Amino acid sequence: MSSVLLDATRWSGRYFSAGWRPAVAQAAVTEKATGTRLETVGVADAVAVDRAVEAAVVAQRRWASLGYDARAAVLRRAGSLFEHHADEAAEWTARESGAPLAMAHRAQGVAAQECYEAAGLASAPYGELLRSGAPRLSFARRRPVGVVGVIAPFNAPLLLAIRAVAPALALGNAVVLKPDPRTAVSGGVLIARVFEEAGLPEGLLHVLPGGADVGQAVVAHPRVPVISFTGSTPAGRAIARASADQLKRVHLELGGNSALVVMGDADVPRAAAAGAFGSFRHAGQICMASGRHLVHESVVDDYLAELTRIAAATTVGDPLGPGVGYGPLIDAGQRDRVHGIVTQSVEAGASLLAGGEFDGLFYRPTVLSRIPLQAPAYAQEVFGPVAPVVSFGDVDEAAALAADSSYGLSLGIITRDVMAALELADRVPTGSVHINDQTINDEPTAPFGGVGESGSGARHGGAQSNLEAFSELQWVTMRREAPPYPV
Repeated sequence: MSSVLLDATRWSGRYFSAGWRPAVAQAAVTEKATGTRLETVGVADAVAVDRAVEAAVVAQRRWASLGYDARAAVLRRAGSLFEHHADEAAEWTARESGAPLAMAHRAQGVAAQECYEAAGLASAPYGELLRSGAPRLSFARRRPVGVVGVIAPFNAPLLLAIRAVAPALALGNAVVLKPDPRTAVSGGVLIARVFEEAGLPEGLLHVLPGGADVGQAVVAHPRVPVISFTGSTPAGRAIARASADQLKRVHLELGGNSALVVMGDADVPRAAAAGAFGSFRHAGQICMASGRHLVHESVVDDYLAELTRIAAATTVGDPLGPGVGYGPLIDAGQRDRVHGIVTQSVEAGASLLAGGEFDGLFYRPTVLSRIPLQAPAYAQEVFGPVAPVVSFGDVDEAAALAADSSYGLSLGIITRDVMAALELADRVPTGSVHINDQTINDEPTAPFGGVGESGSGARHGGAQSNLEAFSELQWVTMRREAPPYPV
């Protein structure tokens, strides 16, 4: 695959760490829709992690001592480069992750905005004057944490990495980034190349593709005080446990099983279209996906009919093709897991109205009705294009169903009575609420995160959340001279 930004002579068979150094192993980069080998990328190990962190520690001191305007300039140039190379980067994202091309293009735009927002963060107020009972100046200021470890997943590899990388760099930190090995280019090499071209000094950004062992090495390293992880809830728990002994700060954005509540007064065709988008977007491989459709009993039959019609009409195929609704699942293991969940749910009593079939990695959009609440497609995060539908009779039942989950990432409510929707939202623990919209929403200017098994709260997006995530608050006092303490 030809590249301009991703010049293969610069990165093929290598990882980006303290300059271009040979990797300990190599892994094939494959196109998920066709299985075609696109390139080869280096794979790191624990020794490479140690070397990267030590180099990052040295480089970070110099970076933090620069004026905020120098850091902001690098971030602005990075944003411009994401825009300039949008077509090339979007194609890589689509081929490598299986995301539809339109979604991949949007990722480039959001990545640019993340960099622009981070550039503004570099110049944001970073402290406050405090009152003191003593004759002294007392203030609090934000300081860089040092080296930030970022562990990013495969499903939105660029977005879920850059939203931590950009603000961490802007605030004067160095970053060690471990992308998922299945999306090491769009989730790692692409970011490294953009920042290299943007003039980021050497040693500040280390991209270390690898498996769980590399992630464990990043988490365990004593000179990485902050970990930003996006991924599954079981992996997040393991990272939290591993970080506890060192008292590391850990930002966890984990799984979800978000509810979309459709009230009886909703416009059913629009509600079903929103529900289809929320469940089938990127083959359901989005943490905010609409995992549970809760529909008022007065409109549930019409909703199911429309949702089933949309599912049957959706084209599944090569994400670079015209009119494709979504592409493949990431690999055979994920496909088999999704199909197993659907099969077990049907065996448990759910009615299969659409889908439940696959061709290679392409899984058809699936609609399940009359699904028991204990069935896995309803009770678990599926991470596949599956829409389980359950009816309810009144708002109290809707609130109880929506709140009955160990996850708490996103909530959608579709109704003509927006005040009633806000009252309903107050009864459901969740990190975000979207009234008259489905559950997949994210912006660089907004705080994002979940509660319960969905993570440790808002840790990304918005100036305040990013300041808290990637800096330390330090108290400083100043006196004209030392006071006369009694001896």
